[in-house]
Amino acid sequence: MTSTASLAVRLCGTEQLEEPLRTLRAGSLSLAFDNGALRYIRIGTIEVLRGISFLVRDENWGTCTPVLDDLRIDERPDAFAIEYRGTCAATSGRLVYRARISGSSDGALSFVAEAEPETDLLTNRTGFVVLHPIAALAGKPVRVLHQDGLERPSLFPDVIDPECPFTDVRALSHEIAPGIWATCTMDGDAFEMEDQRNWSDASYKTYVRPLRRPWPYRLPKGEKFTQAVRLHVSGTLCRGTSENPNPPINVTIGGPAGRVPRIGVGVAAGEARHALETSDLIRQLAPQWMVCRVDLRLGHGHDELERYAALTRLIGASVVLEIITRGTLDPFGELKPVADAVRRLGLAPEAVCVFPAQDMKSVQPGATWPAMPSFHENYSAARRAFPGVTLGGGMAAYFTELNRKRPPGEALDYATFTTCPSVHAADDVSVMETLEVIPHLIRSARAFMGERLPLRVGPSQLGCRENPYGASTAPRLPHPHRSSPARAIQCGLDRRLFRGLRPRGHRSRRLR
Repeated sequence: MTSTASLAVRLCGTEQLEEPLRTLRAGSLSLAFDNGALRYIRIGTIEVLRGISFLVRDENWGTCTPVLDDLRIDERPDAFAIEYRGTCAATSGRLVYRARISGSSDGALSFVAEAEPETDLLTNRTGFVVLHPIAALAGKPVRVLHQDGLERPSLFPDVIDPECPFTDVRALSHEIAPGIWATCTMDGDAFEMEDQRNWSDASYKTYVRPLRRPWPYRLPKGEKFTQAVRLHVSGTLCRGTSENPNPPINVTIGGPAGRVPRIGVGVAAGEARHALETSDLIRQLAPQWMVCRVDLRLGHGHDELERYAALTRLIGASVVLEIITRGTLDPFGELKPVADAVRRLGLAPEAVCVFPAQDMKSVQPGATWPAMPSFHENYSAARRAFPGVTLGGGMAAYFTELNRKRPPGEALDYATFTTCPSVHAADDVSVMETLEVIPHLIRSARAFMGERLPLRVGPSQLGCRENPYGASTAPRLPHPHRSSPARAIQCGLDRRLFRGLRPRGHRSRRLR
């Protein structure tokens, strides 16, 4: 990276720009069309749905980028219509679908997809995904129409739900304004909802095919199927719902709101050597601590610790050791050699976090955990190996896993989890949306870990450090290209802080 690089390259690692979204309107109904998907479906100023998309996800939860052909858009003051042919090429097959979208001034919206696999297709999910926004809906009433024809009143989750709040869903209805209800109906298969805030997405996601069914599954070549999502609004729209959908925003600077938390930076073992060579760059960040990973699955040990010790001497920041063990039933036997090496090198960690290898893979709610040391066995071994050192615990992966496994807070000095803004989507807008969820993550973590237990969130980065849901992450695409909308959870971006570059590979809009 040179001082003559353009602002686009310095910010995004590429000159390639994302295409702007096209906004379509029919009376008070508006939405953004995004390469086959629909985003920000509003009635006047009210966001009714965050998005609707038809997608194909492969056996590692990577999401295919549809290639659109025969795109036709007809827009009139009181109605619009979109038709296109989409082609999705996954790692293990190919599918085409014909989409028909229509919207009208009474708030009605229809999205129908007729699909046909051109080859046998191995997939974890193929079909519609519907997103409801969280800002106005968390903890609010919803009516759920189930596959059995019964409608039951419920609430959108307030505290983040580790399980599916609603299963066997046919339709969801919620009040968007006094006396005005929006009903979203889904046809073609069974649907269920997950609280997508678990992965720091600002939405509740209703998706096709329940996860209790086996996956991946195979779609046979030539076996056609049709799915549809329809939105209906009942009640008389009040005058305020059709006003300017983009009103001006006023920002007022207030007084002091509190103390800024201590900020650290993650140092991957593979980046430690380069960090030493360019320590002036990380020194400019002035981190108060560095989270340094020792992964016993990969044979890390003395060499990695030696680099971390040298780096902390150069930077002056304290070290938090994040140790991934192999998950044997003798955690102390795994941790003792690491502790011995730490003492020989004169590395005095501020804190230690220990995570068994089994916790690096997702376990569905209700599923049987693999054989592994208990939380108490793991934490007791860590305190024995590192006496007097602050002990952190939780998950080295996302909040999802912390929410599902919930370690005992009384055994820890602080709890931790990471975030990644590109788990389900990596376009600029979706990445920025994830900031909306951070308060929900912290509030929910305190609800089950305890209000008094300190929380440390991170290290967080643009790309996935781990893939708890598939075989592995995927390699970053070469600079300077943006990827085609991406393989989502597979993405294997490094955030190359020490190279002065923030690459944006594996970009995606409709990956949810």
